[in-house]
Amino acid sequence: MANPQEIPQLATELFEMAKEYLRQETVEPAKRLGKQAGLGIGGAILMSIGSFLLVLGAYFAYRMLLPEGEWWEILARGLTALTAAIGTMLVAWRIGAGDANHS
Repeated sequence: MANPQEIPQLATELFEMAKEYLRQETVEPAKRLGKQAGLGIGGAILMSIGSFLLVLGAYFAYRMLLPEGEWWEILARGLTALTAAIGTMLVAWRIGAGDANHS
């Protein structure tokens, strides 16, 4: 058993050891997780901007390919929405297929 004079030193060592353990097991992994989350959010923003620009380009391509007129412009908008929906379904299907392979 410890001498009464050693108790403050042992308590200080225990506190320092607990603080170091807490830093190693929680703070450091949280920092790494934050970095990964930041990269994921940045990638998602870039992908959404790219998708938007791709759909906008498809809309203007349809407008160039179709004749002039109000109803043709409405058709171009509809074809653009259909193209975007098909693209979204393909991406969702491939993401789902990737999850099934890893299970």
